[in-house]
Amino acid sequence: MKIGVIGSGTMGNGIAQVMADAGYDVVLCDVNKEALERAAKTINTNVGRLYKKQGKELAEATKVLARIEFTTELSPLKDADVVIEAIIEKMDVKKKVFQELDGLCEGKTIFASNTSGLSITELGASTDRADRVVGMHFFNPVPVMKLVEVIRGSDTSDDTYEVIIELVRSIGKESISIVDAPLFVVNRILVPFINEAIFVLGEGIASVEDIDKGMMLGANHPIGPLALADMVGLDTLLFVAETLLEETGDSKYRVPPLLRKHVRAGHLGRKSGRGFYQY
Repeated sequence: MKIGVIGSGTMGNGIAQVMADAGYDVVLCDVNKEALERAAKTINTNVGRLYKKQGKELAEATKVLARIEFTTELSPLKDADVVIEAIIEKMDVKKKVFQELDGLCEGKTIFASNTSGLSITELGASTDRADRVVGMHFFNPVPVMKLVEVIRGSDTSDDTYEVIIELVRSIGKESISIVDAPLFVVNRILVPFINEAIFVLGEGIASVEDIDKGMMLGANHPIGPLALADMVGLDTLLFVAETLLEETGDSKYRVPPLLRKHVRAGHLGRKSGRGFYQY
C-alpha cells in the first residue's frame, strides 16, 4: 500500500514516520522545501531515539527514512491508495487541496483528513468521491499517542471505513469510530474541561500549580489541564474552542477571556516559551 501525506509539520511528519515504520511506502508533500528538510531531520532523530529506547538495531532505523519520498509536488500521489491531509485547519484551504487531489488521483484513492474538528461531510462534498473521504484524526505526538479517531462523513462508504480501520490497526494504533459532528469525541470533551480550568484560574480560585495538582492527584490525570493546554498550544486551543462554540451555538462551550488574553500577548505555551507556565 502506498500512503501519501500532505503537510510536513508536526502532525504530518509524525504520520509519515509511523506509516513508514510500519513498512508502508510514503510520499510526504509540502509546498515548502525547507519544511520538508526539517521534517526529514525530525523523523531521522525521532526514529533513532525510538529504536534505541526499544533496543532495536539502529541500522534498521535508517530504513524508515528510506521509505519516505519528500516532494513539493502532488503528482507522485496519483497512484496512492490513501492520502492523508495534515495541513492548516482552514476549511477553504483543505477543500482546495481535496479538489486538486480529486482531479489527480486514481478512482481507488481514499482521501483522509487529520482535521481535529472540521466537517468530514463538507470536505467530502467538495469532491466527486464523497464515499471515499474519511476523517483520520491522530494525536500529538503521533509516534507516541495510541489513538486515532476515525470519522465517517454522511457519504463515507463501509469499504472506505474498513480500509482505514485496518490501516490504523496495522500501524499499531487503536481507533474509535465516530459519526461526523463538531470536534468529534476527544476534543469535544477535552476542550470544555481545559476551558473550565482556565476559568477557575481567571477567577482567582486557585493557582496554576494547584489546579493541575488537584486534577492529577484528585482525578488521577497524568498531566494537569493547564500544562496540557500549554502542550497543545494556546492558539490551537483557542481556535478549536471557537470552532466548537460557532458550530454548536451552545454557551457551555464559551471561551475563557484569559485564554484570549494569553494568545493576544503571544504566550502560546511550550512552543513560545511561555503560557500558563514558563519554559
